[in-house]
Amino acid sequence: MFPIRDHNPSDRLPIITVLLILLTVFVFYVQITAADFEGFILQYALVPSSIDLLQPVTLLPFIYSIFMHGGWLHIISNMWFLWIFGDNVEAMLGHVPYALFYLFCGVAAGVTQYLFSTSSDIPMLGASGAVAGVLGAYMAYFPHNKVDTLIVGFVGFMHKVQVPASLMLGYWFIIQLFSGVGSFGAEGGGVAWWAHIGGFAAGWILVRFFKIK
Repeated sequence: MFPIRDHNPSDRLPIITVLLILLTVFVFYVQITAADFEGFILQYALVPSSIDLLQPVTLLPFIYSIFMHGGWLHIISNMWFLWIFGDNVEAMLGHVPYALFYLFCGVAAGVTQYLFSTSSDIPMLGASGAVAGVLGAYMAYFPHNKVDTLIVGFVGFMHKVQVPASLMLGYWFIIQLFSGVGSFGAEGGGVAWWAHIGGFAAGWILVRFFKIK
């Protein structure tokens, strides 16, 4: 299920959402034009085995990695989700709290993934966890908002349906949860499922139980 648009866009200018997208695109440009692409990733992405809790400077990648991406599809899909769902959440939280909320969810996502792979040498990067926090907040605030969703199946089957946000985002979260459980014991790179789970949970819990508005 891939969202196309929601039917309740905010009537406020989503300044922070736009700035986050522009900043992320800029960082991606710097990343892909760096003289040493792999060196750039190793320096700024989150490498779990490089984290030393007694050395605060090694914790900075928890923030840096939020704005980095592994490829065009990675950044386009993340920014698309942020564009669709971020404006409503920003309108609810306010500009500055929303910016802090985004960063907090991104860090929470990174910490969650780190806890499941503390000895990994594989770089972790992407806004997926922070964006997942936005999705969690959207689900808490607007469960009944209608979302145009594209269902993609086998042999090129595609169908557009309109579903409640709770169904679309709930389905998304369940997929992440099952994939995260299925990733136990797996080796090598891939999707940071637990970052998605941690980010979504952080966003949902913050607005649901701490009444952030």
